[in-house]
Amino acid sequence: MELEFDKTAQSLGLPQETLDRWIRQGRIPVHKQGAFCIFSRSKVEKWAAQRKLTFDLQDATVPGTKQLSPESLVAAMQYGGVMHDVAGDDAHSALTAAVDLLAIVPAEFKEELLERLIAREALSSTGIGKGVAIPHPRTPLAEALETPAIVTCFLKKPIDFDAIDDRPVFAMFLILSPHVKIHLHLLSRLAYCLRSDAFVAFLEKAPEPEKLQAKIAEFEAQLDGKDGP
Repeated sequence: MELEFDKTAQSLGLPQETLDRWIRQGRIPVHKQGAFCIFSRSKVEKWAAQRKLTFDLQDATVPGTKQLSPESLVAAMQYGGVMHDVAGDDAHSALTAAVDLLAIVPAEFKEELLERLIAREALSSTGIGKGVAIPHPRTPLAEALETPAIVTCFLKKPIDFDAIDDRPVFAMFLILSPHVKIHLHLLSRLAYCLRSDAFVAFLEKAPEPEKLQAKIAEFEAQLDGKDGP
């Protein structure tokens, strides 16, 4: 089965400009027919699975969130994707494994990103308690990222993150943003979700991307003053 450009971007939960850049950089399998880019579903699906990226051809968006603002928490999490079984014995090795798997950041920038994440951890742990950490660089990533992203990483095993409550971390949310203002906005919204013990218990089950995004959409609806379920 062949997919056109817009459908491929939608299935991967990517802005079209990002998919276009990946094509130019040769980072995604594509067949060009004249001015058109054609994607093999099987190849893209396999490519996404290897990088632990979301690929949902049937329903590429969370119900009720088809037109999302770039500052939407759901949009940032869709773009960042979900990684399961991220390896690591400590914060450094877990962050190294997560950055290595990232597809939304150019390969030539990964070393710099990892250094920024490690430098931030050296200041104080981003382990906020309840088994969750929110790693992030201190400075924006405007030179490497056009769209804000939150990368959800479920660890292969809980690790010591020097968290404020000393509880081992089982999940990391990497916040990557080109702007400080958007970073703070997304951090605030994510923190609102994590204040819920029920939500943390939900995270402990390492949910699939569509279930996680649907749950986040419920909290975001509450924040926006809409009618939540």
